[in-house]
Amino acid sequence: MTIRFRIAAFAAAVATGGLLLTACSTTDTAPAQGKAGATSDADPGTGHLHGLGVDPADGTLYAAGHLGVFRLTPAGAVRIADRYQDTMGFTVTGPRTFLASGHPSITDPAATSPLLGLIRSTDAAKTWTTVSAAGEADFHSLQQAGPTLYGLDSQTSRIWASKDTGATWERRAKIPAGDLAAHAGTPQEVWATSRDGLLHSTDGGATFQPVPGAPALAAVERPAPGRLIALAADGRVLSGSDGTSWTERGRLPGGVQGAVLTAASPDHLLAADSNDAVHESKDGGRTWTTVHQGGHTNTGH
Repeated sequence: MTIRFRIAAFAAAVATGGLLLTACSTTDTAPAQGKAGATSDADPGTGHLHGLGVDPADGTLYAAGHLGVFRLTPAGAVRIADRYQDTMGFTVTGPRTFLASGHPSITDPAATSPLLGLIRSTDAAKTWTTVSAAGEADFHSLQQAGPTLYGLDSQTSRIWASKDTGATWERRAKIPAGDLAAHAGTPQEVWATSRDGLLHSTDGGATFQPVPGAPALAAVERPAPGRLIALAADGRVLSGSDGTSWTERGRLPGGVQGAVLTAASPDHLLAADSNDAVHESKDGGRTWTTVHQGGHTNTGH
């Protein structure tokens, strides 16, 4: 389901008073009968994945997609709190602390807008609170770089920057970006993948310059100062320092169209491929283990 369709469906539901009055469960899991995105009693799965993360509290892997936030377990992906929120821009910023954006489920009785703005959870996605920009922004990428939080707003293609954890924002450059990368060690540096190639900012996202010689990239991460990890459009996992020269580390097992890349550390990587399978590497991308097969969701406890 595309984002455009979800927004149109949400608007139609609001206009007709058709938002179903179904409350979210306070438990982590529940059968997915009658929920948004489900066409039968069978659970519809994760939907397309937008974000991945590792909770430093306990090392648990999380995935966020069109149909909720999921805890990844050996038995499958477990939907958190039975919530079908379309979760974009998902990032882990501390123990049990997540930031995200996106769109509410069309069955959410409390929803008043198709744009969530910036939301935060401090209990590993069981509950969320609105921080700012509700009804205004849809951040497809969020990057906490020390004192600065960067967001890529899909509504305007503009970089937003906040020095107060997202309570207030400055609007900075407008670029055709798909993914952002930044690090606390060099908070003024921002990297962005775009249809025009890799872009680089040294002034906190106020201006960007193209990086000459960079390959076409599907996603990029900045796991440490002076270190870049990227997924090339041909599936190679690359590492580099300044974006102009790259070393092949390995290859993602699945396709990279719409792929997601997250670096919990320079060596600990997570990636979702074009089939929404999730792969984990603990050697900087040289080898990968599949930790979730796309489409499989466990609705049991």
